[in-house]
Amino acid sequence: MANTSSAKKATRVAARRNKINQARRARIKTFVRAVEEAIAKGDKKSAEAALQAAQPELVRAANRNVVHKNAASRKISRLSHRIKVINA
Repeated sequence: MANTSSAKKATRVAARRNKINQARRARIKTFVRAVEEAIAKGDKKSAEAALQAAQPELVRAANRNVVHKNAASRKISRLSHRIKVINA
């Protein structure tokens, strides 16, 4: 249990940041899911469009340390490779 006022504030800030980061992670999952659904359908055009929408979200989350920058880069790379091999 936090005893000092600064420790109490730190717990409030951490709780607030946690909610914000949870929302950002959920947003990433939504965008990535749209890409994966388009890939599953085999629709290359919509998959590319969905990836163009998802990519800035992943980069933004990486810049804000919600996900690791290498994890975001890896996810973008793997999705783009899966799109590339559609109808290949």
